[in-house]
Amino acid sequence: MPLIDSHAHLDFHQFNDDRDAVIARAREAELVAILNAATNLASGWASVSLAETHDFIYAAVGIHPHGAKTATRTALEQLRALSRHPKVVAIGEIGLDYFRDLSPRPAQRQAFADQLALAKEVGLPVVVHSRDAHDDVLGILRDWVQSPPYPSGASPPRAEGTEEGQRGVLHSYAAGPERLEEALEIGFYIGISGPVTFKNAEQLRAVAAAVPLDRLLIETDCPYLTPEPYRGKRNEPAYVRYVAQAIARARGVSEETVAQATADNARRLFGIDG
Repeated sequence: MPLIDSHAHLDFHQFNDDRDAVIARAREAELVAILNAATNLASGWASVSLAETHDFIYAAVGIHPHGAKTATRTALEQLRALSRHPKVVAIGEIGLDYFRDLSPRPAQRQAFADQLALAKEVGLPVVVHSRDAHDDVLGILRDWVQSPPYPSGASPPRAEGTEEGQRGVLHSYAAGPERLEEALEIGFYIGISGPVTFKNAEQLRAVAAAVPLDRLLIETDCPYLTPEPYRGKRNEPAYVRYVAQAIARARGVSEETVAQATADNARRLFGIDG
């Protein structure tokens, strides 16, 4: 049964002592691909290194909203260079976070806009973080999706195998069922992570049941958001199976159906071979 973890952070320090073992367990759990999402430039280089070392790992490069103040012109140039690597399949993790507000909101919005422009330029989809900022995120993405391709109406250098146009995923979706249609209308995929397994997550399970099957992705966001039955412990890609199982129960379909559909969706969105 193919499984793709569409959002992991295997470069984080929580895996320093046993990263190879974690990756080996992912293979044993039938994962055919992992997308490792960067949060800053150093994380981007580390993600690319992981992707070079392991054939089933791919990289997304970007600057998280927490570090928006570091998204200088020089940093964006370095991201542009990183994005040309053949194992880089997305720009991310980018977006807005008004919950922790670790960077000023104007700086977050500017960094988000600059990296969306970069994604359009290099023809890559985006991996978007949105926390307590859904109005601004959806408004910015709507404008981005509807704007002409870079430059001046010409087609961008789209990554082979990815979808046409400006597309991406709302990672670890948390906006509730009431905002789902807006996200779907602009062509975005919906990433569901470990909290869908929690007892009190009825709204998230309602989202998981309502998303069209061809627009659904599963993810761990490891080392965070660990699903039941391992909640409270470090998360890892092998646990994405529990996300698939919870979604299957919510939809009344088999785990295999969810695994196959979400793997196909990840391949289509990111142009990966897994």
